[in-house]
Amino acid sequence: MTQRPRTLSVLAEWAADRHGGLPALRFKRDDAWQEVTYEGLRAAVRDVGCALVGLGVEPGDRVAVLAETRAEWTYAHFGAFAAGAVVVPVYPTAGDDEVTWVLGDSGASVVLCEDAAQAAKVERLRGKLQGVRRVVVMTGAEAYAGAGSGPVGVLLERAGARGPDDPATIIYTSGTTGPPKGCVLTHGNIGAVQDASLPLIEGGPGDATYLYLPLAHLLAQLIEFTTLIEGGTLVYFGGRIENVVAELAEARPTHLPSVPRLFEKVHSVVLSLAESQDGGRDRFEEAVRIGVLAADGVLPDELRDAYEAADKTLYGPVRQALGGRVRWALTGGAPIAPHVLDFLRACGIQVFEGYGMTESGGVISLNHPGAVKYGTVGRPIAGCEVRVADDGEVLARGANVFPGYHADEAATRAALDDDGWLHTGDLGSFDEDGFLRITGRKKDLIITSAGKNLTPSLSELALQASRFVSRAVMVGDRRPHPVALVTLDAEEIAGWAARAGLDLTEPVSADPRVRALVQEAVDAANAQVSRPARIRAFAVLDEDFTVEDGLLTPSLKVRRRAVTERYAAVVERLYEEGSGAGERV
Repeated sequence: MTQRPRTLSVLAEWAADRHGGLPALRFKRDDAWQEVTYEGLRAAVRDVGCALVGLGVEPGDRVAVLAETRAEWTYAHFGAFAAGAVVVPVYPTAGDDEVTWVLGDSGASVVLCEDAAQAAKVERLRGKLQGVRRVVVMTGAEAYAGAGSGPVGVLLERAGARGPDDPATIIYTSGTTGPPKGCVLTHGNIGAVQDASLPLIEGGPGDATYLYLPLAHLLAQLIEFTTLIEGGTLVYFGGRIENVVAELAEARPTHLPSVPRLFEKVHSVVLSLAESQDGGRDRFEEAVRIGVLAADGVLPDELRDAYEAADKTLYGPVRQALGGRVRWALTGGAPIAPHVLDFLRACGIQVFEGYGMTESGGVISLNHPGAVKYGTVGRPIAGCEVRVADDGEVLARGANVFPGYHADEAATRAALDDDGWLHTGDLGSFDEDGFLRITGRKKDLIITSAGKNLTPSLSELALQASRFVSRAVMVGDRRPHPVALVTLDAEEIAGWAARAGLDLTEPVSADPRVRALVQEAVDAANAQVSRPARIRAFAVLDEDFTVEDGLLTPSLKVRRRAVTERYAAVVERLYEEGSGAGERV
């Protein structure tokens, strides 16, 4: 079994003792890649930790980090742990209200900011944040300037004194309703996840993990911890999210954790290229079929030549676009379309779906090279009991489960019952082989006026399988039938129009040819769900949902209530007009 440090507070020291001069971090600065060894990482962590001690941070104090994913986030992370502090991540996209709430509710005394702009945001709010003593810019030549410095001996003593039951972090869940709740996770909670997952993830020296997910999110942090424990290299993205796909060819990772959107985008781009050629769609689909047969080890001899040809024209170029070395990819946070998984698997890239939540230490179940079943989120990890309640809710219990929410006993009692079971709020079921399927959110259930219980995520995922659809939100609670609000993938629509030589009218969402595309997607989705769940009408919205407009959480989940409130008038018109557009049932 892979060893791990006793707590996160000593991880940097522990890793440097074992991996020494191996590369720990790679990142771009001024368009050039730079490397930091494990010994260099330890030195940087000590600098940050000593600076925090010099600022008067005591064990148990809250230190907030407000920054994009970058090397300095990792220095701050482990420096704060070493100083005995509890780390409070803050999303860099957070608005004033969320920043004020997270810093105030957690009682953060020091805030480490990425740059002067983020520091200015916090300074502007200082009047509402009586507990914040210092705001520090953690990048640039002046990083931690004037912070003072504590002795290394004190830092190491503090780090060694932290135990598994001590809180490590308070992570505020990006709830779809109400203010975020602070999930307290102990060093032991995260250690339990590492104990269960390290044997399942093949990695070590020479491997590289591309990290573009926000380190304010627990999934990215778990990837950070795992990579450094195993002696791999963390490769940070260059800073512009739209450049992630292009940058993969340079980063050449072996491990690629991601939300489904990245993989879906790769599939869409390749399919669009195929469709630009006569008969390209048919050749693409046949190549995927042959590639899946090969991946499953059942490729007939008569298809061997076709496989080799497709490897040159499709599989190989896709692998090279992702850097040519990816052998382990992870996705979670939202369902991924089965046809996207088949496409990647055909190209020789296995994507493993997992499931968890912040309250469970990030992981409850996981597909992995030793046990994978597509369409599921894997089997429960070791040490985590999982059962499905009579009403279909997934419950979890184990050392990975958090002790509760910070300063919120009522919310804690609602999440954890007297027997220690975490009520996830997700609906699911086990198959005959013990693999877990997640079918929706309990609170999102739609009950029509006819009394039919509908799980909106099933219809939404089927609709979003169209590459022309970016987001879909089904509405229908206490209504006679479901309708949908749909946003478009602007790039895919533009590419389709260019290939067809069309000059679309403005707004594009109202163009009848675009609406016909969406109608096709609705028809295809309706064919996959029960009759009561079929979408009878839809509205195409002018703009996509974003984090900035408050319709997506920082982890890119739809804020369902915010969407339905903002577009309430649109929904009412759909019902006033009857079944109209979209009715093919």
